[in-house]
Amino acid sequence: MMEKKGLTLVYTGDGKGKTTSALGLTLRAVGRGYKAKIFQFIKSPQRSYGEQIALQKLGVDMVQLGIGFTWTKTPEEHREALRIGWPKAKEAVLSGEYDVVILDELNNALSIETFPIEDVLPLQEVIDVIKNRPSHVHLVITGRNAKQEIKDVADLVSVIDVEKHYYNEGIPAVKGIEF
Repeated sequence: MMEKKGLTLVYTGDGKGKTTSALGLTLRAVGRGYKAKIFQFIKSPQRSYGEQIALQKLGVDMVQLGIGFTWTKTPEEHREALRIGWPKAKEAVLSGEYDVVILDELNNALSIETFPIEDVLPLQEVIDVIKNRPSHVHLVITGRNAKQEIKDVADLVSVIDVEKHYYNEGIPAVKGIEF
């Protein structure tokens, strides 16, 4: 019998559906009795999210570590959120307490170039967490612009592209679809 091995799955690309894919995986995992935790690196706890409301009913903790889109706050505010947030996510992954940990929008955070992040969210440290997590932990990393180094250590990389999007028709984010 093969030993259960935790996988690293990366959902990236410019299309809609990266977080939704991770949430679907979470639903499946919880249905199979796995313990899951979700960290969101960009979304702010100041807003309400439909997925968070539903997941609470299933006993899944979803933590917003961010303070909103990078253009809504100062670079120092974002740096501080990453400085405080990354250790919490890292601790949950390494604790072995969870069977599935979702690091939603981590790719987005790692790809920030408008201000320095390496000292508060070091890429090598993220890779070390991926490589050194307990062997049963499945890790899901979402967000645009996944770093090649992250893709290299992943077991699966799905790139979600956009062919057509209603945003281009002037339709804003829809409650129940985006949030």
